[in-house]
Amino acid sequence: MHVVGTRPNFPKAAPVVRAIERRDVAQILVHTEQHYDPALSDETMHDVGLREPDYRLGVGSGSHATQTARAMVRLEELIEKVSPAAVVVYGDVNTALAAALVAKKLLLPVVHVEAGLRSGDREMPEEINRVVVDAVADLLLATCQDGVDNLVSEGVAADKIKMVGNPMADSVLTMLGQAVCTPPEGPMYAVVTMHRPANVDSMPAAKATVAAIHHVADQMDVVAVMHPRGRERLDAAGLQRHERVRVSPPIRYAEFVHLVSTAALVLTDSGGIQEETTILGVPCLTLRTTTERPITVTQGTNRLITLANVRREAESVARGTSTRAVMRPALWDGHAGDRIADEILAYLRRTGTNLAAATRHMEPALR
Repeated sequence: MHVVGTRPNFPKAAPVVRAIERRDVAQILVHTEQHYDPALSDETMHDVGLREPDYRLGVGSGSHATQTARAMVRLEELIEKVSPAAVVVYGDVNTALAAALVAKKLLLPVVHVEAGLRSGDREMPEEINRVVVDAVADLLLATCQDGVDNLVSEGVAADKIKMVGNPMADSVLTMLGQAVCTPPEGPMYAVVTMHRPANVDSMPAAKATVAAIHHVADQMDVVAVMHPRGRERLDAAGLQRHERVRVSPPIRYAEFVHLVSTAALVLTDSGGIQEETTILGVPCLTLRTTTERPITVTQGTNRLITLANVRREAESVARGTSTRAVMRPALWDGHAGDRIADEILAYLRRTGTNLAAATRHMEPALR
């Protein structure tokens, strides 16, 4: 059983689901609908080639506690009904936390794709999710050596950890050349996304974030692709008062990848976009003091910035003087889905799961 719930989950899960399908093992795909806006949900699943979910749980919006609790209640009922051989979770969202906790309490193996990422900032809700999911997971699949090192330092047994690369790279590389969108007029533009509580939840934070966006807009046109979360407060803080800022609602994933691939710069607070820009080789400024993806800084195109230095960094890009050696991280090569599929099935065989019997058992539930 694969459990997904948010836009960042879909490009990670799609290559894995397809790879396991090629190995003739039955799967159940569950969408908690933590994200339910069409551009963040069904349209993104379609763009990355993720099939229609077998079950939709309608979890929806709410506080972290509300969202996680709804997902746990509905997942427990479903897992008891279909009895999967294992539960696979992706990333660090509330859906992953809920699924991991329910599966372990029902004595099922948990596989965590994107294990070991750490920012060191326990004030980030996602950091708590990452730590807890990894603490209960049975097979921990890391995207990079940083993740492996973090898990080892936390005492995770080495035989539970596998470095498999980044399945998001599979989806992003597949998207290139497939999307159609109309970029802004002019020689260069920046793409902006902002949604984290520290940047949008209070009016002082929103005003600081808007100031950062306007610093970029002083140098080039800005397309601000606004997550529903936080848009109202950023608008109230004056987001659209700069003539070079164009605000867009969420767009299809394929269009977003194309938009980013031709951008001069990305300003964000998203974890996934730090990875996408590294894969695409596009300069990225992350308005945060920490990142759980340091490899995007050490090897990729990402830089952590504050309001104090965002103008300087944007000017450097606009002048063409922002240069640095960029190397795509190891195993971010478009084949992570196959490696993940092989590791999951090898784990199940090692632990005595009869995959043929499991497949026969699950097929009536799927019908």
